[in-house]
Amino acid sequence: MESQSLVGTVAAPEDRIEVRPLRTHQDFAACVELQRITWGAEYNEVVPPIILKITQKVGGVAAGAFDETGRMLGCVYGITGVENGRLVHWSHMLAVLPEARNSGIGRRLKEYQRDRLLPLGVELMYWTFDPLVARNAHFNLVRLGAEVTEYVVDMYGRTGSVLHVLGTDRFVAAWRLNGGSRSGDVVSGASPVEGADLAAPIANRGPDGGPAPESQPLPSAPLVRIEIPEDIEAVRDSSLEEAKRWQKSVQRAFLWYLGAGYKVIDFRRAREAGRCHYLLAAPANGASANEAAR
Repeated sequence: MESQSLVGTVAAPEDRIEVRPLRTHQDFAACVELQRITWGAEYNEVVPPIILKITQKVGGVAAGAFDETGRMLGCVYGITGVENGRLVHWSHMLAVLPEARNSGIGRRLKEYQRDRLLPLGVELMYWTFDPLVARNAHFNLVRLGAEVTEYVVDMYGRTGSVLHVLGTDRFVAAWRLNGGSRSGDVVSGASPVEGADLAAPIANRGPDGGPAPESQPLPSAPLVRIEIPEDIEAVRDSSLEEAKRWQKSVQRAFLWYLGAGYKVIDFRRAREAGRCHYLLAAPANGASANEAAR
């Protein structure tokens, strides 16, 4: 359940920030406090100090980014386990103080996590993020090159967090730690379909320019786009019902396209238009592109 807030105001020069494991009682207490700051005082899924401490003994990662005074600016936590006979890591939490965002701390924490895991033989990391949050989609898919593997409806249920008033629909993202990208060379700025995406139909846009109603058929094409607002928090604060409409349209589209074998190959931001798009490609054999969409 990684943080939904990675962007904000620069806090300190990057070369004065130390990223290291959580070691002391003060470190663990600061991590708990940062979780409360990020997800709210009523958040009931806080990772407690004892878990932050003991999972490090068995390949887990619990680390923080600290300024010159020792104040924690950000933290990351994940556990290591086995999937199909291989070691994998699940990154459960990434959070950065509001005043420390947009200073590269989120990326440094992810890279630190990767660098701790590769010597253990871990080559794949999973985490989740909200498909409606454009800045996190850009960070995860474009900057890190992670891959969307699954759309899970209401993954975490009721958490008490102020960030989860729309529920907890989540993408499961996979990051290949040894350098592989989510789709080979199909990444932003180097895509063989550059330009073609602009003609791809927007699956979840309704006739009024807003999110499509459930009665509207989903287009079947080699490339499709799924649209989200550039700032879902602003939409939610203005109209919770409108935000729910966006969530429903995104949920419906992704469940069908991912279920039909489409892959997310890029994410495009258009801040001036107030809209962003995921770009999805049909399976190479073209089977899904020739089927009638529901």
